[in-house]
Amino acid sequence: MANSEAPETPVEPHTGQPAPWWRSAAIYQIYPRSYADGNGDGIGDIAGIRARLPHLRDLGVDAVWISPWYPSPMADGGYDVADYREIDPMFGTLAEAEALIDAAHELGIRVIIDIVPNHCSDQHDWFRAALAAGPGSAERDLFWFRPGRGASGELPPNNWQSVFGGPAWRRVTEPDGTPGEWYLHRFAPEQPDFNWDHPDVRAEFVSVLRFWLDRGVDGFRIDVADNLVKESSLPDHFPEHPDGPSPWSDQDGVHEVYREWRRVLDAYDREAIFVGEVWTPDPVRFARYLRPDELHTAFNFPFLQSPWDARSLRKVIDTTLAEHAPVGATPTWVLSNHDTTRHVTRYGRTDTSYALDGRRVHGAPVDLELGTRRARAAAMLTMALPGCVYVYQGDELGLWEVEDIPSEQRQDPTYRQSGGEDLGRDGCRVPLPWGDEVPDPKAWLPQPAAWGDLSVRRQSGDPDSMLAFYREALALRRKQVALCEGEFAWATATPGVLTFTRSAAGQELTCLVNLSDAPVPLPSAGEVLLSSGPLTDGAVPVDTAVWLR
Repeated sequence: MANSEAPETPVEPHTGQPAPWWRSAAIYQIYPRSYADGNGDGIGDIAGIRARLPHLRDLGVDAVWISPWYPSPMADGGYDVADYREIDPMFGTLAEAEALIDAAHELGIRVIIDIVPNHCSDQHDWFRAALAAGPGSAERDLFWFRPGRGASGELPPNNWQSVFGGPAWRRVTEPDGTPGEWYLHRFAPEQPDFNWDHPDVRAEFVSVLRFWLDRGVDGFRIDVADNLVKESSLPDHFPEHPDGPSPWSDQDGVHEVYREWRRVLDAYDREAIFVGEVWTPDPVRFARYLRPDELHTAFNFPFLQSPWDARSLRKVIDTTLAEHAPVGATPTWVLSNHDTTRHVTRYGRTDTSYALDGRRVHGAPVDLELGTRRARAAAMLTMALPGCVYVYQGDELGLWEVEDIPSEQRQDPTYRQSGGEDLGRDGCRVPLPWGDEVPDPKAWLPQPAAWGDLSVRRQSGDPDSMLAFYREALALRRKQVALCEGEFAWATATPGVLTFTRSAAGQELTCLVNLSDAPVPLPSAGEVLLSSGPLTDGAVPVDTAVWLR
């Protein structure tokens, strides 16, 4: 059981001052369309989020990150934004959003919202004006419009490919009805990329930041944070001959943007934060985003991608800590999100790693019992590591990836643009099971009938459930200063076993995770505070984690 002692206040190790909340936060991601339905139409909404705030309070999270809730045609699940200062009617109203922020704050829960600065919707007023204005106009300068190649401009301006498949360019029909220029879309064709070389684009997003900060939000998760600035000449890309960053990502100029954003954020009298979605593989370049005058944190995707293997996990943990240390940045630990295959499923496969095209292995055999056991141990591992931990909605219920969604019900553009080769991200976005009506016939994506046993109502009364386990682990993590701000050190290495200590204020806790093929003895000294599964005969079974004090 979790310790019932009052939590100690974490402090910065070298100053003795109270540590910023985000350095050890547990942050819960809400994909609003799938979280909780407040009006009975089968689609999650702000009313549903507000009604379920007690669930988040009882879970023990410090903040929520809400994926886009802006007006959107939903060509890419809300990441095609038509208006950055409003709420999509399917989710509610701006007044409801403001009330939600206030209600969350009353429960001690901070609110982080998504901002999508790389691209907008093709229904955004700026882009519609650009289409109407024609070639050479000031309106088109806000995006990447270019004439095509070939005798009649029939070929795209360069060879860039969309993340979702196919060329990253679409040709427009000009106002006079003739085939015209092409515009850049690194994602879906309905998502034109902004031209971040243009001062009006930069000024607009500073204004958007202030709009939401004035309404009380506590930070922003920045979508594809490394993609904003492009190499202005738009050269062809030859991945077989890499020489530094690709021309559409991790350009040096992006850091000017985030330094300006940080000045905006720091002008407010509360600890608001930025967290970046940064896929930059170079650890030195990755750390540049986390300098003291730029972003506070960035997602740790190498950890998410690591297989369930002690050597691989130790390597990525060491690398993570090493790349954050020079800039004094806080690591993040993530197991799943709205873009990746749920880790219960990944950990139940023979190949437990995850790649950016990992959804292409949908249909591979999965041992859900094994995946669930490993998921419990992995949760304890992430919660014991230095930094902040993210929980994707449904992690606390042990939900798995839904892979048998009928093709006619799939909505992710990845599925369409890959010709069905990549089944897309719908399987991790299926609405959560709350009560007895599972599957909900009105749910916008079909729920598995087996999720009835995993509903919040069913698990709330079961002390052995995944939900009870998450509540206990997060409560213990919050109460133990060593788990929040303690110094990290590896213990004596045992093949297939991860063992490390966290030490602070005279307190030392040990985390042991057994990834070997046989039980391992418990350390001879120490009180067991929590284990991810039953311990047997003084030993830690395979795929089990334990915290000791």
